[in-house]
Amino acid sequence: MTAFAFQAVPQNATEWLETARTAEANGFDTLLTPDHPGQCAAPHVALAAAAAVTTTIKLGAYVVNAGVREPMLLAADVATLDVVSGGRALLGIGAGHNPAEWESVGQTRPDVRGRVDRCIAVAEATRRLLAGEEVTVDTPALTMTGARLEKPRPVQAKVPLLFGGGNSRLLRWAAEEADVIGLSGLGRTRPDGRNHEVRWRLDQIDEHVEPLRGKVLEALVQQFEVTDDAEAALEEMADDVGLGVDELRQVPFILVGTIEEIAAQIREHERRWGITRYALRRTALDHLPALIKALA
Repeated sequence: MTAFAFQAVPQNATEWLETARTAEANGFDTLLTPDHPGQCAAPHVALAAAAAVTTTIKLGAYVVNAGVREPMLLAADVATLDVVSGGRALLGIGAGHNPAEWESVGQTRPDVRGRVDRCIAVAEATRRLLAGEEVTVDTPALTMTGARLEKPRPVQAKVPLLFGGGNSRLLRWAAEEADVIGLSGLGRTRPDGRNHEVRWRLDQIDEHVEPLRGKVLEALVQQFEVTDDAEAALEEMADDVGLGVDELRQVPFILVGTIEEIAAQIREHERRWGITRYALRRTALDHLPALIKALA
């Protein structure tokens, strides 16, 4: 069965709490918010507020930058969210990509290998802390001595791990360790440090997903639009990414068309790649009930 997460950024208290209520009522099973220190709200603070006005929707960051987060502080944030939500937290983690996020805390962004090493080390240490273990690590990527998260203890026996990223080594690790693997189809970071090249050719997606067969895969949707004229809606993007409109309509990171056409795309994505989850944004909020009905 296809499931949907909703990714949003808090703007003010009234809007954020109403968004959380609406997302839950409309059938989203998870509420996600990004983590870009200095550029958006602190994710676990915002999600704790959302927990107070919801009852069933799961809550998590999509995704924390492991390069600038320490496992003990991250574990405490996630455990606290799990407590105040009655056991609905997840641990969302990635390697980070924006150099400004390192510079803002007085660090230099590591090379790819360094970011991967750090992401794996932080994820594994945080999971062990959430599980109640004592953690000692002494590596170039992470140093901890006798760390233990005594309080608060999470409600869940095992807090689910959501990994988001595209590095091949991290994906191999996530295939063994993560409960959900978030796919964005994004490639190399561009010189501005924020935007990315895309890997949206169908053969690239085939290659990317092949080692992940049988895992829970979630596509981060970059454009969601309900329209009777998908071709017109996609023409400009097709030029930007160097793909034809017909190919772009098959990409799991783009859902554009009528509700029935989008439902058909989702069925094809599951058949071809095994994708069973989607992370959607604001433009999808009010359309999900109709989409769920079309998929039934």
